[in-house]
Amino acid sequence: MTAMTHKSRLAAFVIDCNGPEIDRAAEFWSAALGCPIVADAAHPNYRLLVTPDDQVKLLIQSVDHDSRIHLDIETDDRDAEVARLEALGARRLATVKRWIKMEAPTGHRFCVVNPQRTDFADKAKSWDRT
Repeated sequence: MTAMTHKSRLAAFVIDCNGPEIDRAAEFWSAALGCPIVADAAHPNYRLLVTPDDQVKLLIQSVDHDSRIHLDIETDDRDAEVARLEALGARRLATVKRWIKMEAPTGHRFCVVNPQRTDFADKAKSWDRT
């Protein structure tokens, strides 16, 4: 039997900001990192900081928990990637809309998301699964 594969890689760093001042947070990080801000009316709790296509995405997100930074892992098979990460000791916390919230064995939070960047297929790491 031939092993099937799925792909994944680091997609984004997400700066979680507690409170209503997402624009103020985006302005700070935009100036600090030299990245223009893009707002999307369809997603009012997010601001994208534009980075070069070959770099990870930077998102500012309005949240109702403590401010922190988490990362997103993009994958072409969320179930396979979650199973791989659980085998490494991570645990699934919740499925939210189109992503899965997880926690590393160290307590750090991260999300498993669908592919986010156009070069995903060419540059993501392939993982064997049986």
